[in-house]
Order: sequence, then structure tokens, then C-alpha cells
Amino acid sequence: MTNDAAAPQALPHALAETSPDPLIAAMAVRARGAAGVLARTATAAKARGLRAAAAAIRADEAAILRANAQDTERAAAAGLSGAMLDRLRLDEARVAATAAGVEAVAALADPVGQVIDATERPNGLRLQRVRVPIGVIGIIFESRPNVTADAAALCVMAGNAAILRGGSEASASNATIHAAFARGLAGAGLPADAVQLVPTADRAAVGAMLRAEGAIDLVVPRGGKGLVARVRAEARVPVLAHLDGINHVYVDASADPAMAERVVRDAKMRRTGICGAMETLLIDRGYARSAALIEALAASGCEVRGDDVACALVPGIAAADDADWDTEYLDAICSVAMVAGVEQAVAHIAAHGSHHTDAIVAADAQVAERFLDEVDSAIVLWNASTQFADGGEFGLGAEIGIATGRLHARGPVALEGLTTYKWVGRGTGQVRG
Repeated sequence: MTNDAAAPQALPHALAETSPDPLIAAMAVRARGAAGVLARTATAAKARGLRAAAAAIRADEAAILRANAQDTERAAAAGLSGAMLDRLRLDEARVAATAAGVEAVAALADPVGQVIDATERPNGLRLQRVRVPIGVIGIIFESRPNVTADAAALCVMAGNAAILRGGSEASASNATIHAAFARGLAGAGLPADAVQLVPTADRAAVGAMLRAEGAIDLVVPRGGKGLVARVRAEARVPVLAHLDGINHVYVDASADPAMAERVVRDAKMRRTGICGAMETLLIDRGYARSAALIEALAASGCEVRGDDVACALVPGIAAADDADWDTEYLDAICSVAMVAGVEQAVAHIAAHGSHHTDAIVAADAQVAERFLDEVDSAIVLWNASTQFADGGEFGLGAEIGIATGRLHARGPVALEGLTTYKWVGRGTGQVRG
């Protein structure tokens, strides 16, 4: 493939400033052409393009950090929460991690062309299900500028074109990362139009993407409850949704106390503003070290809100109200409920969870297996922190989000989740007449 084929065509300036519908339509046409090229591109060429994109991100580190400083200063002045500012903020380590994430995707096995299964019918017709790209994917996200590179890398490696619409709070950061990524792709002979960033902060652009039936094949929202609710309400395009991360850790009576404290501290306090953070701690009333565990969590800087039993055990904590059990704090706040064993823990999660990530700490394997079997979440863990809810930690490279629904993909969505399949039949002249 030549660089001439990869050269991007600039969006007409007038189009970029007109209403969002023609803007998105024009971007989708360009994306469709790029997707056709990527679908036929060899694995090695896609990997080479991603490595070039990662190198371009590293080369532009100073420009990316300057842009991010502008975004962060503006967002802080606008009153963005501490959790959201943490998601927005970049430093040298996070830029390096972003580039490394792109390279990690380049090193993954390419799902495109993978034969899922095969069969031969009695008449000799041979059938296969083969993975293929979805096509054009719209990704609508907030705050985290690294999503620009993560989403782009995953889409490209899975043979898809991406139309990215980031939040206005990260506009300068997103634009700088996108420019580096597209430059790297083009320099490696891949179409820069494979990854496009919507060049307007107009919220109507989101609506235009959601109405782009037939032009955009799948929309992935990655953000807060308000964004996901809007996407679900308005979309005429299929949606791969991510709901709240109302995650639980249940500490069983059989749990090792040192392990329980270590897992609970990490699940809540490692990074409080991510979707994998624990929001509710459930403790078996038969666990002998309940008070010490709650006190250790409070001592780590967490505001603890407990039910009546927890408050009686540790009088200094605040009383939880009904809303606490259904709240994704994304902050150093945790609700605590004392439960009568695993059955009540599972029932609490079913009533208040978001089907994201839930964990049990237990030495009793039978209890743990029951929890893993009965909790209906995308990710269930035994003796491990909920903060492992991450595509990189699952060996998937970057992720495009944690899907909490039941269809298509569930849990960390990476390369395989960005493909569909087609049936391929090979015959020798068979007819049904």
C-alpha cells in the first residue's frame, strides 16, 4: 500500500463549521472507505501502523502535556470534580502508558479471519463462521484523553474505522493525541481517515452520530450515567453500553483477615475515580474481624457509611441512607452492609449492583464458587481486587470499555468484541431443488 493511498483528505472548513448532521455524514463516508482498506490489510501492516502511531505519541509528548495542562486548568476553573480531574490529567507516565498501550494492541493476535467453528453438512457443503470487522464504529467518551489512542488502536487492529467524539473538557488533549496517531498511521501507509476526531464541541454532534443509521455500524458510549442514558434513549444505531460501576466486595466469614484488608483497601482506594473501584463493602456477620476491617478502610482516608449493624460495630462512621446502596461515588466514599452469609450478599448485589464487577474474599471454595456462579455481573472475582476490571490486566491490551449488557460482548471489550462474523460456505455444486 502506498502513502498516496493513505493520505487523508482535509475536511472542508465550511463543513466543519456547519450543522453536525452533514459533518458526521461526511466523516462517515470517509470512514467507510478507510474501513474497506483496513478490512483487507494484513496483520503485520496494521501492527506496523500502530507502532508508528505509538512512536508519534511519544514524539509529541511535550505538546500533549501542554494541551492537557490547558484542559485541566480550564476544567478546574469550571468546577469539575476531583475524580473527573484525575481522569482528565496526564503526566509523563500516563503519556508513556498510552503509547505502550497502543504497542500492546499491535502485539495481540488479530481476530480478523479467525475461524470460530466449522462443520460439514451431510450433503458435503462445508460451513465456517469467520470473524470480520464490524465496519465504522462511533465512540463517544468523556474526560480520559487516553481513550483517544486506546479506542483508535483497538478499532484499527480489528479492521474497523473509528469516529471519535470526546468531551469538551479534554478537547485540546484529544486533538493533540489524535493528530499524532493519524500522522503515525499515514506514515506507515495506512489511511489516516481510519481514525477521525469530531472537530466540534457542539453537543448536537452526539445526536448526529446516534442518528447515523447505516453510516455508523455501532456506537460505544464511555462516560457517566447521563451520557449513557442519552445514548440509549436516542440511538438509532446499535449500542454497546457500559452502565455504572456499582461494584461490591463481599468478605465471607472464612476470609483470611490480612487478605481481606489488602483486597478491600486496593479495591476502594487504589484509584477511587475509575469504574472498577469498589463502592459497597459487604461483610458476613460471622466474620470475626469486621470492626477492624471497617476501621482499616476508614484509616486509609475513606469516608465510610454503614448500615445499622456496621454503625453499632464502629460508632464513628456515618449512617448510610437508601441512596447510598445505588450510588457510584467515584470518590473516597464507601457504603458498608453487614449480611447474613453469601445468599444475602448475592441478593444485595442483585438488588443494587450494575452488573459490572463484583468480588468475594473467602477461604471456603464452595462458598466462593457459589458466589461466582450466582452473581450476574460481567466480571466476578475470587480473592482479587475489583480494580482488575481492565482490559490490560486481562491480557487484552487496551480496552474500549466494560460492557455490562448481555448481547454481543461483555466485560472488557477489546479486539474480539469489535468484530462480528459471517458464514462462509464452500460447496461442490449442491442445490436444494
